[in-house]
Amino acid sequence: MTRPPLSRSTALAVVAALAAVVTLVSGAVLLGAAGGHGGGDGGDGPPAAVRTQEAAPAAAGTWTGSWAAAPAAAEPRTGGNGLAGTSIRNVVHTSVGGTGARVQLSNLFGNRPLHIAHASIAVSAGPRTAAAVPGSMRRLTFGGRAAAVVPAGRATVSDPVPLPVAPASDLLVTVYSAVPSGPVTLHPHARQLSWLARGDRTEDADGARYTTRTAYWRYVTAVDVWGTRAAGSVVAIGDSITDGVTSTVGADQRWTDHLAARLRTERGAPRFGVLNEGISGNRILLSNRGRSPANNPSALDRFDRDVLDRTGVRAVVIELGVNDILRRPQQLDPRRIVAGLQQLVARAHERGLIAVGSTLTPFGGHLGAVPRQETVRLAVNAEIRAGRVFDAVVDFDRVLRDPADPQRLLPAYDSGDRLHPNDAGYRRMAGAVDVGVLGRGRAASGL
Repeated sequence: MTRPPLSRSTALAVVAALAAVVTLVSGAVLLGAAGGHGGGDGGDGPPAAVRTQEAAPAAAGTWTGSWAAAPAAAEPRTGGNGLAGTSIRNVVHTSVGGTGARVQLSNLFGNRPLHIAHASIAVSAGPRTAAAVPGSMRRLTFGGRAAAVVPAGRATVSDPVPLPVAPASDLLVTVYSAVPSGPVTLHPHARQLSWLARGDRTEDADGARYTTRTAYWRYVTAVDVWGTRAAGSVVAIGDSITDGVTSTVGADQRWTDHLAARLRTERGAPRFGVLNEGISGNRILLSNRGRSPANNPSALDRFDRDVLDRTGVRAVVIELGVNDILRRPQQLDPRRIVAGLQQLVARAHERGLIAVGSTLTPFGGHLGAVPRQETVRLAVNAEIRAGRVFDAVVDFDRVLRDPADPQRLLPAYDSGDRLHPNDAGYRRMAGAVDVGVLGRGRAASGL
C-alpha cells in the first residue's frame, strides 16, 4: 500500500525533532574531510556526524542530487559591486531527503573572483517566511574554512554538514559577500520567493531582517543529500516549460515537482531525486549573444555542466526544440534540430545514461507563430516518434494538445499565452512519463 505524503506541518515537526537530536549528539556542526577542487569539493564521504552516528557502514549511503537549478545569466546592473553587503537567502525545494547536505555555489557569469565571507543552510520554517526551523541552522565551510573564493567562471562545493532533510521540503541557502564581486550568477525564473537582507545576516534563524522579497535564485545551483533511500537522480534539461515559468509561485507545481512526487510514492518507481535544469528561452543550438560567457547558454554548451556533472545522475529527460523554431534567428530546418538532439543523446550515452526525450509541444496561436513553424515542429516530432532520436519518448505534444485543434494547447491546460501549460498541464505532463523506463539503465533495457 502506498503511504500518503506527510503534510507540510507534520514534515516540519519531524525535521525539527531530528535536528534537535543531531544537535544533542554532536554538540556542534562536524565537518566532513576537507578536499576537492575549486575551494572545497566536500569529497564523496558522508558528513562526519553522519559517519559517527549511524551504525550502518558508509557504503550503505550515498550522495544524491536533491535540487538543482541551471546558472542562466549575469544579473543586470550588478556588473560593479555585485550584491556586496547583502545576505542572499535562497529558498529551494528538495525532491529526496537524507541525513546530511552539501551545496554548490556558482560564479559562472562573474568577471572576477567571488569572495564568500559567510554561508549557511537551514530548513525553512514555512512558506513565505525567511525563518528557519529552530535548531536547523548550519554554517557552511569550504575546505574547512568559513570563507571561500570562487574564481570567475567556476563553481565550488561546500563541505558536508549533518542536517536532517525531509523529501519535498524547503531549505534556506544563504550567501554573504562583503566585497564587490562583479556580475551575480542567477537563475531568473525561480517561481519561488527568496529573500534579501542588508548586512551579514547569514545565520539569523528568525529571518526578521529579511524584508526584501526576490524572484531569483542567486549563486546556488545544487543541493546534494547524503542518505540510504535514493538510488540516484534524473535530470530534466529544457526550456521555460521545464523551468515552469507559468506555474503558481511558491506552490511547486512544475512538471518536475509532480514527477518527483511520483518517484517518491509509486510502487515500482525508481527512488530518484529530480533535478530541474530548465532555462526559460533555452535552445538546443544557439546561445544568447552579447557577452562571454553567453547568457542563456545553449543545451549543447551546457549539457556537461548541467546534466553530466550532476550528482548521482542515472537518466536525463530532454524537453527542447520549441525555442529553436520560435526565437530569432529561427531554425526552420528540422534536420538541424534533430541532429542537435542526437548529439545530446550521444553524450548521455557516453556516460551510460538513458536519454528520454519529449515531443515538441503545441504553440499555435502564440504571439508571432506562423504556419511554417508548425511544419517544422511536426517534422521534428515525426522523427522523435519514429524512434530515431531518443531511447524512449514521452509524448508531451499528445497529452497537452487540443484534439479538436492539434496545433494548439487544450484550453484546460493552457496558461493563457498559447505556449506554456498551467498547473494542471504540468501535472498532466508528469503523469505521461513512464517512470519505469528511468530506472532501467541502458544496459538493462538493451538500449
